Amino acid sequence: MLRDLLKGEDEQAHAVARVVATVAPDVLVLQGVDYDHGLVTLSALRDLLAQSGPEYPHIFALRPNSGMATGLDLDGDGRLGEPEDAQGHGWFAGEEGMAILSRFPIETGKVQDFSTFLWADLPGAIPPEDMADDVRAVQRLSSVGHWVVPLRLESGPLYVLTFHATPPVFDGPEDRNGRRNHDEITFWRHYLDGVFGPAPKGRFVLAGDANLDPEDGEGRKAAILGLLSDPRLRDPAPKRDGAVDEGDGHKGDPALDTAAWPRPEPGHMRVSYVLPSVDLGVVDTGVHWPSEADAPASRHRMVWVDLVID
Repeated sequence: MLRDLLKGEDEQAHAVARVVATVAPDVLVLQGVDYDHGLVTLSALRDLLAQSGPEYPHIFALRPNSGMATGLDLDGDGRLGEPEDAQGHGWFAGEEGMAILSRFPIETGKVQDFSTFLWADLPGAIPPEDMADDVRAVQRLSSVGHWVVPLRLESGPLYVLTFHATPPVFDGPEDRNGRRNHDEITFWRHYLDGVFGPAPKGRFVLAGDANLDPEDGEGRKAAILGLLSDPRLRDPAPKRDGAVDEGDGHKGDPALDTAAWPRPEPGHMRVSYVLPSVDLGVVDTGVHWPSEADAPASRHRMVWVDLVID
C-alpha cells in the first residue's frame, strides 16, 4: 500500500481522497486501514488527502488485533496459523486496522485502549459454551480494537469512541462470530456504565463499524437496538440523498444503509454509525453515496454528522 501511494498508482486511495474532499470532515475515523509501526503508511495517505481535500495535522492508530497470531486453533478446524486463528481475522499482523485523522490535537497520552480485554471477562458475555479453556484464556473481545481517544478543543476535550466489530456470519451453528459481534457492541454500554473505570458523562461520539443492521441481515439484533436506544446516545439517523429502492425483502429504510454489498445477499445494510452523546447538538447528517467513479473507495459509505459543541 505504501509503495502504491508513493507511486501515485493506488486507485482506491485516490477514490478515498475524492470522497474525503467532498465531505471534508474535521475528524475522520477510518476502518480497514493496514497498520505499520511509525504510521508511515497512514502519513502517506494523509498527505494524499491534503492534495485535494482537508489537511489533518494529527493522526492516530494503534496495532489492531486483526492478524495478531495466537498460536492456537481458535476456530477448532485442526489447522494452525490461519486468519481465523488470529485474535481478529487477518492474514498478517496489522491487517485492516483503524485510524483517526483530525484537525484537532489528539491527547495520545490519555487514550484508553481496551483491545487486550478478554472476551470471557465481559460481564454477561456469551462466548460459545464449548470454547476450550486455553482459547478462553487468550481470546480477546475486540476483533480489531476498542479505543477511547480524547481530542483537545478550546472548550475542553471531546472523546471519540471507536471500534470495528466482526461480521456476525461465516461460522457454524455455534454462532461464534454472531456472539462476538453482540458482545463487541454491548461493550460500549458497560463502558458508559463505568464498569471499566470512569467514563465521560458527555461530549463524546461513538463512531465505528458495528457490522450489524438493526433490521436486515444476520446477527443478534438486541445488541445494536440496545445501543441505539441508550439514553446517553443520540441516533441522528443519517440518510443518503435521493430515492432508493432495495426491492423485496429489505425491511429497514434503505436511505439509512451505509454499506453496498452485492444483492441479493447480503445486499445493502446499515452497519456504520456515528452516535453523539445527548449533550451535543446535531446540525446536519448524511451518508455520502459516491459516484460510479468514486465507488472503488469502499463498499462502506462515509457517514457524517455535523455537531455544535459549546
